[in-house]
Amino acid sequence: MLHDTSTAGERRRRFRAGLASGELLRFPGAFNALSGVLIEQTGFEGVYLSGAVLSASLALPDIGLTTLSEVTERGREISRVTSLPTLADADTGFGEPLNVARTIEMLEDAGLSGCHIEDQINPKRCGHLDGKSIVSQKEMVRRVAAAANARRDADFVICARTDARAIEGLDATIERARAYVDAGADMLFPEALKDAGEFERFRRAFDVPVMANMTEFGKSELLDTATLVDVGINLVIYPVTLLRVAMGATERALEIIAREGTQSSLVGEMQTRDRLYELLDYARYTKFDQSIHERGDE
Repeated sequence: MLHDTSTAGERRRRFRAGLASGELLRFPGAFNALSGVLIEQTGFEGVYLSGAVLSASLALPDIGLTTLSEVTERGREISRVTSLPTLADADTGFGEPLNVARTIEMLEDAGLSGCHIEDQINPKRCGHLDGKSIVSQKEMVRRVAAAANARRDADFVICARTDARAIEGLDATIERARAYVDAGADMLFPEALKDAGEFERFRRAFDVPVMANMTEFGKSELLDTATLVDVGINLVIYPVTLLRVAMGATERALEIIAREGTQSSLVGEMQTRDRLYELLDYARYTKFDQSIHERGDE
């Protein structure tokens, strides 16, 4: 009741099976636990925990200021309420190889199904901003190897993200990614590819699953699911979409209340109390509580 009844192991096995299925997995970014519940009820295949969303929810820019403990706790909050696999953005792994190893263990303990680690310098920048810098291929190989060797559940997915496209070009991005697979990466995340042609070329170079980031206002063309399927992508994330929509609605609502002196004109746009209680499974909590009190009265 308070937690989803599926185990972390079950969710990880389903994640692995989904990646091997040949179907496109869609992982919208949850900005809190309740949005994770809604993602599952709407029929998506997984939940994404975005570093940019976590940073923004703390009123911080996405420049590597969040900590492992903050990512772990948000991941725990989300993974406890859904039977879907949750994939987390682990930035650069929060330090050197030993820190990367601890990151994997912490995320495993929090019930997540996988994470991606990137080859930017530490601290990093948002992947769709200019001015990024990346570490050497050798240093990133050490990060990936540390992650792969640290996991205790072989089904926990290690994804290697590379930000090399904007700095070294697509050919170098592919070469780097090959080294990351050799180091133990289960999946690849080429950040900020430009269009379907670049995704297709990258996809053809590898046998392991490849994920795509369809973030708004970024460097990648926003491709629909049919196109992503055609080029062979295994997983797509929509990392900041829900937060952007929610914050846009919040800003408009505040402006209306300030201008009109009441929220009355907004009521029709709101999620109703009944729908909120349905998402929270309020009736089941009440039923459980009543059954315990009735048992005590016997």
